[in-house]
Amino acid sequence: MSAQDSKAGPVGASTTDRGVRRIGLAERGDSELARALAIEAPVSVEVSGIGYAVMMATPADLDDFALGFALAEGLVETPAQLTKIGVHPIEGGWALRLWLAPDRAHLALERARRRVSESSCGLCGIENIEEVLRPLPSVIAHIDVDRSAIARALAALADHQPLGRATGAVHAAAFCTPAGEILCAREDVGRHNALDKLVGALARAAIDPAGGFILLSARCSYELVEKTVRAGCPMLVTISAPTSLAAERAAAAGLTLVALARADSALLISGGPIA
Repeated sequence: MSAQDSKAGPVGASTTDRGVRRIGLAERGDSELARALAIEAPVSVEVSGIGYAVMMATPADLDDFALGFALAEGLVETPAQLTKIGVHPIEGGWALRLWLAPDRAHLALERARRRVSESSCGLCGIENIEEVLRPLPSVIAHIDVDRSAIARALAALADHQPLGRATGAVHAAAFCTPAGEILCAREDVGRHNALDKLVGALARAAIDPAGGFILLSARCSYELVEKTVRAGCPMLVTISAPTSLAAERAAAAGLTLVALARADSALLISGGPIA
């Protein structure tokens, strides 16, 4: 998959124009203008005929989101176990209908019964603190990434954010080679959704997350660490800072975590070293 092929869907499918008034603060003068806004819409997720969740998301790359969400939720372990995806516009939003292989269908009912919130934050269905802190699988893969590769990926990220450039209101998740080339990127109003879309896109393209690193234009919460580890990716780079739990979970799982990544510097939170 080339970098050109990897960019997110058309901006026009993900934005709406709204008339706004620009007001001068440090400078004088107001003006009327049209501003592109990122579409945020409810997406109803049904799994094997069972209502499973309602997400707030950008309605682009929903096929990728479906697969990434199913992988993150543990409903499937391989793309082949998700036998059908239906994306349907409905009144007020979208319906995303997922069909699992017969030997996985029971998981939909089991997980749906346990869900206590409707969110992609990673806490869905978790009923006690012990479950939140359950051990993550250890990162097995290893890649050699130097600081120039991180800088290269950061410099290229804007070219893979058409929706972000148009609206200034969405997050991006990108998969990069060890040399810092961005192979695939996805955008969404939710940082978790963007990462789910990316993981789904990689799975659909048969790109192994173990062979590179993930770059996120977001605060590094512990759920993003969990999604990265469960995807089998050995390294996560985020533009904003991590939480304490994100740092602890990354270190425990053996994930290399680089945060506050800027053009001039970054923080190595866990793992490494970075040459």
